[in-house]
This record gives sequence, C-alpha cells and structure tokens, in this order.
Amino acid sequence: MANAADDDIIRRRLLIDGEGGNDDKRLNNLLKTFIRWSSSKDDDENSQAMYQRMQAMIGQCEYTLEKAMNTYEMNKQELDNYEKLSKDIDDKIEEATKRIAEAKTELQLAKCIRKNRQEYDNLAKIIQQQPDRQATTKQLQALDKELSTLATTRRQLEEKLELRRKQFMVLITSIHELQRILEADEQQDGDENKEEEMNVAS
Repeated sequence: MANAADDDIIRRRLLIDGEGGNDDKRLNNLLKTFIRWSSSKDDDENSQAMYQRMQAMIGQCEYTLEKAMNTYEMNKQELDNYEKLSKDIDDKIEEATKRIAEAKTELQLAKCIRKNRQEYDNLAKIIQQQPDRQATTKQLQALDKELSTLATTRRQLEEKLELRRKQFMVLITSIHELQRILEADEQQDGDENKEEEMNVAS
C-alpha cells in the first residue's frame, strides 16, 4: 500500500507527464514560444499570433492538468475503495474462520451428544426388557406362595407316605402272622392225621 510520499510523487509525475508523455514537449514548446513572444515587439503581427498560440497551449496544459488531477483523484478513490474492500474481505475471512472453528466445535459436541444418546437408548432398551420393581415384587411373592404351596404339598405327601409305610408294615406283619397261623394249623392237621392213621393201624 502506497504511503503519503508515494502519493505525492505519483501526483507530480502525473501532472508533468500526463497520460501519453507528450506534455514535456508541449511545455517546452510553450516555454520557447513565451521566450520568443517576450522578445518580440508589441506591434508585431507575429507577436499577436504567438500570444494566441500560447493561450491555446496553456488551455491544453490546463485541460491536461485537470484531466490528470481527475484521474489521480479517481485512482485515489479506487485505491481507497480497494483498501476498504480488501479490509472487508479480510474481516469476512476472519469471521468465516471463526464460524468454521465454532462449527467444528459444535459438530464435535453434537457427535458426542449423539453417541451418548445412542448409549442411553441402548441402556433404556435393556432396562425396558427387564421387569419393573413392582412386577418383580409380585413375581417374587407369587414364587414364595408357590414354594409355600409346594412345601405344604411335600409335607402332606411325606405324611401320606409315612402312613402308607406304616400300613404296609402292619400288612406285612399281619401276613407273617397269618402265614404262621396257617403253618401251625397245617402242622396240627398233619399231626392229627398221623395220630388217626396210627390208631387205625393198631
């Protein structure tokens, strides 16, 4: 970016050189014409023509000077506009960079939140598959009741089995007693038959 000294140099160069570089020659011709005009006599017809010519040349120089100044001011304004535009672009780039950094941070946070939410959803599904506390309590109460019923049934079966065992022992004892009685009766009948046979033989 040009500083104030560079601006002055450019301005003077524009005022001297103009656009096409012919102003030096025009100024030299004006200077030569002025020298000839100043050395001529007032009543000289050529003097009046040189005077008119100098007026025309001065007008051209003034026109060129005004044009150069306008060009300089326009270039200066354009330079100011470019500098302002450049600053605006730099500001927008900086702002965009900050927004991109913020967006990256928000993206990372969103990814983390999404991951946690997925983990929470998975845990929630697992928890939902498990019965709640009230249902578990009811289930445990039902199991306790069933166990109590089974224990009562088992006790009743054991008592019935013990009764049947005792009845079976009584039955076995009765059978043995009956068998002993039968054997005794058979023995007695055999003895009586032998005695009768002996009596008949004698």
